[in-house]
Amino acid sequence: MRITSRRKTIAFFLTLGVCLAALAVAVGSGWIILNWREGVKVFLGIIFFGAIIAGIILNTIFLVREIRRNEQHDSFINAVTHELKTPIASIRLYLETLQRHEVDDARRREFYRLMLLDSDRLLGTVEQVLKAGQAAAKRALDHRIDIELDTLLRECMELARTRHHLQPEALRYEEASSNGMAPKVLGEPEELRTAICNVLDNAIKYSGNRVEISVQLQIPDEKHVLLRVRDRGVGIPAEQLKRIFKRFYRVPNPAVTHVKGTGLGLFIVRAIARKHGGRVFAESDGEGRGTTVTIELPRSVA
Repeated sequence: MRITSRRKTIAFFLTLGVCLAALAVAVGSGWIILNWREGVKVFLGIIFFGAIIAGIILNTIFLVREIRRNEQHDSFINAVTHELKTPIASIRLYLETLQRHEVDDARRREFYRLMLLDSDRLLGTVEQVLKAGQAAAKRALDHRIDIELDTLLRECMELARTRHHLQPEALRYEEASSNGMAPKVLGEPEELRTAICNVLDNAIKYSGNRVEISVQLQIPDEKHVLLRVRDRGVGIPAEQLKRIFKRFYRVPNPAVTHVKGTGLGLFIVRAIARKHGGRVFAESDGEGRGTTVTIELPRSVA
């Protein structure tokens, strides 16, 4: 209901802006036609008329952007609130159980394990928000070194398998052929690790019950290296492919309402790729046909 209401509000302001612009055009054109013989007045009228039209258009664009930004912020707050509230409630429940009831050692150990998992989830949410703030800051990369992308990618894949309890075949790696030389990039290892892990986590979360992910490292030319992560999950409509990298944005798909998140993962990936002089883009044949996310980075020149 709230989303529908906001869309109606955006439509109202957009329609109002168009109507005001059309009215200004009509009034201005009529005035110019009636006074076309008076050169100075017509010239000044055209200038003022252009200024009024520009102001109306800019005002309408600003209002629409603000409405959309508020909608994104509300979605983000709701997502983060849920991501924080759920594990906190779970930890509190386990602690109250341990405090009020006698629990055998096996069950106590299980409670400890579950509380640690919830703590990791809390920490992950907080780190995601902090990394989004750091990624948005346009600072220079201070500690860049030559990084073997092949080694870093393998580490991230192993971490993803452990975190999501996946079998080895769920994440398949296709190594790049580079005449015996591992492709290297110049950058900050931790930031690149964050970007790769976010892409892998995203692919796993949106794969549904069947996780089949192909990871490829390709060298299209001597100046670039491509990292492709392809899943067989829910897919993305064509009109949403560019929007998924915006901050707080999540694709409206009823099939993935159970997937929780803050809408910051791919935004962080894009920011990190740009800092390293690269880019990131997504491809999909549509809903239910999987998605391929590609990170393109400049190769380190020896």
